[in-house]
Amino acid sequence: MSDLVTDDDLARARQDPDFRQRFYANHLDRLLEKLNDLRKKSGGDPTMDKQIKEGVELAVQLADRLNSRENIEKTKNGSQAA
Repeated sequence: MSDLVTDDDLARARQDPDFRQRFYANHLDRLLEKLNDLRKKSGGDPTMDKQIKEGVELAVQLADRLNSRENIEKTKNGSQAA
């Protein structure tokens, strides 16, 4: 997956529940990797610590979306229709 999210990716994620699930999961994994790298390099730098905190908040939002009842139902229903 490329570093940038395209408009086509976003449009497909809105329409395809299975793709949306993989999309969220892949981006959550990438975000957690980057946060871990930042954590190792931060050395107590307040700016870096703030970025890590923002990244963690984003990771929590992504995880909530992955685990939301609505997303799970859409994915399950989309898989059954295929």
